[in-house]
Parts: sequence; C-alpha cells; structure tokens
Amino acid sequence: MTTLKESLIQTTCAYCGVGCGVDVALTDNQPSLLEGMPEHPANYGRLCVKGTHLLDTISNDNRLTAPEINNKQVSWSEASHYVASEFGRIIAEHGPDAVAFYVSGQLLTEDYYIANKLMKGYIGSANIDTNSRLCMSSAVAGYKRAFGEDVVPCDYEDLEHTELLILIGSNAAWTHPVLYQRIARAKRMNPNMKVVVIDPRRTDSAELADRFLQIKPGTDAALYNGLLRYLADHQQLDNDFIEQHCDDFASALAAVQPWTIAAVARYCELDTHLLSQFYSEFANSASAISFYSMGINQSTSGVDKCNAIINAHLASGKLLKKGSGPFSITGQPNAMGGREVGGLANQLAAHLEINNVQHQSLVKRFWQSPTIATQEGAKALDMFDAIRDGKIKAVWIMGTNPMVSLPNTHEIAKALKACELVVVSDCVASNDTLEYAHVKLPSTGWGEKEGTVTNSERRISRQRAIIAPFAEAKNDWQILCDVAKKMGFNGFDFTQPSEIFDEWARLTSFENNGTRQLNLSALVGMSTREYNALRPIQWPCIANDSYQYGQVFSQNQFSTANKKARFIPITPQLPKQVTSTEYPLVMNSGRIRDQWHTMTRTGKSATLSSHITRPYIEIHPQDASQLGINNDDLVQAISKVGDVIANAKVTDSLRAGECFMPIHWNQQFASSANVGKLYATIADPISGQPETKFTAIKLLPVTFSQYMNVFVAKQCSCHANVTSHSDYWLKVNASNCSQYQLAFNDAVPDILHWCQQISGIKGQWSGFYEGTTQRIQCIANGRLVFVAMISDTQVTTSIEWINHLFGEPALNFTQLQSLLTATPDEEFSQGRQICSCFKVREKPIIDAIKAGTHRVDELGQQLKCGTNCGSCKTELSQLIKRHALAKGQQIDVLITV
Repeated sequence: MTTLKESLIQTTCAYCGVGCGVDVALTDNQPSLLEGMPEHPANYGRLCVKGTHLLDTISNDNRLTAPEINNKQVSWSEASHYVASEFGRIIAEHGPDAVAFYVSGQLLTEDYYIANKLMKGYIGSANIDTNSRLCMSSAVAGYKRAFGEDVVPCDYEDLEHTELLILIGSNAAWTHPVLYQRIARAKRMNPNMKVVVIDPRRTDSAELADRFLQIKPGTDAALYNGLLRYLADHQQLDNDFIEQHCDDFASALAAVQPWTIAAVARYCELDTHLLSQFYSEFANSASAISFYSMGINQSTSGVDKCNAIINAHLASGKLLKKGSGPFSITGQPNAMGGREVGGLANQLAAHLEINNVQHQSLVKRFWQSPTIATQEGAKALDMFDAIRDGKIKAVWIMGTNPMVSLPNTHEIAKALKACELVVVSDCVASNDTLEYAHVKLPSTGWGEKEGTVTNSERRISRQRAIIAPFAEAKNDWQILCDVAKKMGFNGFDFTQPSEIFDEWARLTSFENNGTRQLNLSALVGMSTREYNALRPIQWPCIANDSYQYGQVFSQNQFSTANKKARFIPITPQLPKQVTSTEYPLVMNSGRIRDQWHTMTRTGKSATLSSHITRPYIEIHPQDASQLGINNDDLVQAISKVGDVIANAKVTDSLRAGECFMPIHWNQQFASSANVGKLYATIADPISGQPETKFTAIKLLPVTFSQYMNVFVAKQCSCHANVTSHSDYWLKVNASNCSQYQLAFNDAVPDILHWCQQISGIKGQWSGFYEGTTQRIQCIANGRLVFVAMISDTQVTTSIEWINHLFGEPALNFTQLQSLLTATPDEEFSQGRQICSCFKVREKPIIDAIKAGTHRVDELGQQLKCGTNCGSCKTELSQLIKRHALAKGQQIDVLITV
C-alpha cells in the first residue's frame, strides 16, 4: 500500500491589500486544499471568494515557457545578456534617464527592493514607477504632507473597536470582503456602532449602513471641510491635541469658513438633515474611522481629499487611539511593500526623500553604490508620455498590464509602438501589453514565489512557494540580479530572498535614530531558517523594543522636523473633466466581486467567471428611458478619447446622469470593453495619480444584424479565428468549454460553413433552422465539441447548461433535442448565480424568501449560500429586502460570521 505524503504550507493571498493568510494542504507535493489561516491576524481564517478559489488559477495554460527575443525562444543567458547590453548601450548614448522600469504591487518586497536599488543606485535614474501610482499615491502624499512620513496610523483591530465607521470612496463589500465581514461582525457585537457609507453609487457596502449619503462625484473634500467647520462651530475640537501636537490649524480653519452645512449640501447635492446628522455623529462619537480607497484617491484632487479627511481627525483628536483614524486601504497585495522600498519615482527606499541631500548620501553610502538618483523620475503617466515622445527609449515592465490599467489606452499603445526596446517580465504568455514586447521574460507567479508582502495595516507576511516554478520561469529578483551583474554592477550577488530581506531591514534602521517610523531593526540578522519561519509582524519592529511593535507616532510624535502633524488648508476642486451637451453623462469605474484587476488570474477560474459573466454599463432608469435603452441592450459609451461597448444594466443604485463600468475586461476577453479607453491623461498635480472615477461620456444604443452564441470545447484553439471574424465579441471561460458572444454588422450567409471554417473541427454536424433563428452543433468522438445559437436579436443562453453538456461523455436523444431547441433543463433555468462557492442561483433564493426565510443566516442553513467565504451575503441581503419587504415583515439581514 502506498502512503500519501501530506504537508501544509502557510502563505499569503495574491489579491487585495488585506493580506489574508492562506493554508495550503499538499498531497504528494501537489496542492490539494486551500483554506484561510486561522491564526493570521489579518483574516483569522476568513477568505473571500477570490481567495477561496486561488487553486483554480495556478494552471499552466497561457504561460511563457522560456525567454523570447522578437518572438524567438532563447536561453536565459542570451536573454539577460541582451537586456543588459541594450540598456547599457542606450544609457551610454542617451544617459540614464533614457531608460525606465514600470513595476507592480504584485511583486514581492524582495523583487521591488532589487529593482529600486538597480535603477536609483546603479543606473542613477529615478525612472522607476509602479502601478500603485494608479491606486494609492494620493494617499501616500496625503500622509506625508500631514505626518511627515507615509504611515497608515490604523490597524484592522481599530475597525472592531470604533463607534463610528465611515466608508467613503470604498465598496469594501466587494473590494475588501474579509474586512467588510469583520466590520459586520463588530457591528453585531456592538449594536451602538454606527456605519456611514458615502458614495455616488448605492453599492453592496451600503447594506450595512445606518446612514447612506449619495454624494455628488468629486465633492468629498468639501464634505470634510464642512465637518471641520462643524467641529469648530460646536466646540468639538481637541484643543489640547491641536496646540501640543499640530501646526497650521489656523490656516486650515480659515479655509473651511465658507463651508457651512447649507453650502456643503448645495455643493455635494445632499440633504441638509442627513448631513447634519452625519456631522453630529462624528462630533459626538468617542472614536471614528474614515475608511477610504480608490473613490478618494483616483482624482485630480485626490491628495487634497485625503488631507481634508486627515484634517478632521487631527482637529477632533480622533487618531492614534483605539478605534480612530484616517485609514487608507490598499488595493494590491504588496502596494504597501512597494511604497516602503521606494517603488515610486518620487522617493528613495525606506521612506527617505529623493530631494534630500542627506538622504541621498545615506542610501548611497549604505548601498556603496556608484551613484544615486538626485531628482524625481517620471511618474506613470509622464513615463509613458516620455516613451511616446522618444525621451525614454527602453522600458522594462514587470508584473503589470499598463495597456489595460492605465487611462487613455490609445496613447499607451502609441508609446509602446514607438519605444526602441520594450522588455516585459510576466507569468503569462499573452496579454494586451505583451503584444508590444521585444523581449519576454517568464517570471514566477503566485504559488511559485518566495518572499514577503506588507498589507494595509503595515503587517509583513511571508509568501511561500507551494509549487515549483513552471518551465524556465525565474523570480523577478533573480532576473534583475542577472541583468545587473551583466551590466557590470556589484551588489547583486544574492542567492536567496532572505539575503535581500536582511539588507532591506538593515537599510530601514541605518542611521534612523528614531527619525522614521519604518524601522525593521528587530528583523535584522535573521538566519534563512528564521526568515522561512517568520510569522506575520507589524512595523515598526525595533530591536530591544518589542513592547512597541506596530505602534506608530508614540507619544503623538510625528515624523516632521518639529515632531508635529500639519494641517493642510484645502480648497475643494471639482473634477477637471466636465460634462457638456455633447458628452452629458459621467462615467465612474471600479471592481466587481469575483474578478480582480485585468483578469489575468481570476479569468482562469470558471467559478469566478460565473458570478458576472460579461462587462456592463450601469445607467439610471431616467437616462435609459430618454435614450431608448433597455436592460441588457448593447450600448456604446463614447468620450473625447475613446469608446467601449458593453451591455446596459438599468439600475437606480446610481444617480441620474451617471454611469458605472467595471475595470476588468480587456482585449483577451472582449473586443472593446476596457473602460480605461474612456479616461484622458489627467492626474493629481501632487501625486500624479490619474483620475479614473470621472469622465464625460455619451451613450448610444448599438444594434447589429446578427447575434451568435458560440460554445467550443476547451481543446479547440480557435480564439483568433472566432474573434477576427466578428464585429463584436466577448469571451467567457467555463470548465469544459469557452463561450463567445458575437455580433455582426452584416449577417453571415452560410452559418454552417462559417462554423466549420472558424472552428476547424471535423465531426458530425447538425442544425436546426427556423426563420432567422438557427442552432448548430457538432459531435466528435461521441462528445459535444461545438454549439452555435444564432438570432437577429440578443438571446441569453445558460453557459452552465451548455458547459454541463460539454462535460457529458455522450449526449442522449433528449439532450440533443433540448440543445437544438435551446430548452435547458430546469436546474439550469434558475436565474443568475449569487453564491459562487456553492453555485446557488437567484430563483431558489427568492422562492425561499417568499416562503418566509428572511435572514441571511437562515438562507445559508437552507441553501448553503453565504456559508463558505461569505462574499455573497450583501446580495442575499438585497434580495431579502426586495422580495420580503412587500409583506411588511420584520427583516434581519445583518451579516453573521
């Protein structure tokens, strides 16, 4: 009898900035089960739906197997020599500012550290920036202006101890579900806790709200200016804290004098009574947290919005105490780590300033490097402008997809086309950016990497490999070190990540002397074994001072020269992009529950793809009626710089005159659904963070002559044929097949021939024809391999039903007939999927509610929905309210944990 080898590896989730711990069970060294780590302080065993299905995403399809130069496979030695020599040549001919790195919040801290060291200390340029510029740089600048250092002054425990939680510019229910569930649990434990949600859209997060303020987009700074004035007018200032620990209060107070309740209500388009209640709750609560994210940061005045929030907390003394503070939540697993090691173009490593001569000297002496960057480099948008204009001639893109994530995609494409040398390190073989790469370098993905990440509460956790690197993939730090050494540089002789981490930890403590909160001196000198066993730990972690681990700004001493926090006078500004007669609507953007970023990872999972299967544009019923748009119609959104096509979702969850579209879809999944195409290259002048929450658009209904749903077996490689022969297309992955939703300006005359040609499949073809409705299918070797459903109107077909049929070893006569008549079995006619974990669909949930089940936990007991990761609980709550309220019964929909 063979004994299976069982083992357990603890690592960290690959997604948002919560930084959840993950337990991965291995059987014979292969991952067999994934669960939340019970003892990790970030999640205590909880995982959201994306984290729960991480193992679905570690397949080796769409992976680079070896380095490539001009689409030809080469050895690693040849590839690293080529990159080193070309970068060296360009630097010699044009200077160090002619090259750039564009990196990612998905790199590990060790990768980030080496990239920053190479660019700033050896090449001698600060032209290294990160996709964190797009999500958190305004928060960084806000903290630095107020505190003198980029320090988040809160942790997750504060969320459980606050009396008032304000979610502003954050849909945490979908973007940070584990924290949202933690908040929901805290609210159950403390019924006196109040939750206020402030957002232009009534998102899922509003399900927990005691008060919802549907604010006019872009007016957040005025809202908090009004709060500061209210605190002053009602004698709710912490005068002792202001006098002893703050500067410039008088100027900040003078700036808010115009912002009476009436003025704020007009500007923000809010009810004065609701506004007064919110201000009163903040003023009279012993503790308060403002929990903010992209809705604040992604703005042309994002830094000012952050400082308006911080001003209110400084003035009321509601920070640096349990349950209080301005809490910026990060969107990527290691955006914080990148900020720490200097991944942004306007900073040195270890929270040191690039324009500070003493700091330049400190880093150069520590590295013993030949040079050091002495001025800011090109921030993300400026970097690609410089590439387009020929000032930057070589760019190395690592672990990110700027062709999707950056605004004004057309200009990014022009830049990459014009660039003399584009190097891309990634764990995939194809994405929108890789199409422009001269050099492709296979890097390790989640599950293969070893290193550390820092989450939103400054907690460092180990990410550990659970599988061996695929094919010839290397860690990013290894690739960078190889190139650095071939460029002739010393200081890159690292053999394992523990050595890099030790150097990084030593830099944080080098000549620190208490001047910087970022201090890892307690972690200096760890052996490889100690590093491998490192438990999650918050910084600062100072040697011989363990009782203060994780405590920042002790005794209210900040990181400014005089140890005082700074108030910043704020003059609110509306978005730079404005509506007009031609472009009368506003487009907002954001994440959805089960997808992440550009779907490189989550798009692999059939389970995650089943919750929301296609891109959509939310539109208010009033606007839809005026434009003649019905729910599910295809519509085109057009701005001054680009256009997209998606299905309309008519909803009153947003304000009239406003729209919303998810950020995730791209050229790998849809012909024209990258919302980044709509946004102009406009950024906050301080942080350089682009405005991707507000642009002016017009909406037009889109009609085609013919629509087609095509399903092909997974083994059929006809993606290019299908997509190139249609005028509109959308791809959805399932476990046994891929679905293509197609549309044609001119109807295909011979459908059967077209299907045979684009699929290349040999088999038994059959069809059903009734007027303009046609259905075609193909059986090969006894199994279903192709299905097409054609009509002159859009028709929705259950992908779960078709996917089930593709998984059958053989179809019986009844199944064949139902396929030809497009009549799915009853189990596949249950409405949209709500619970991804247990595949619970809408109809049985509604039936249970109408039968008297009016609690989320009771629905879970009956149908299992919401009992695994809990990500669907807010949608269950919405369904209860919608279908039980008419009966006038008492409803308890609070999320239970």
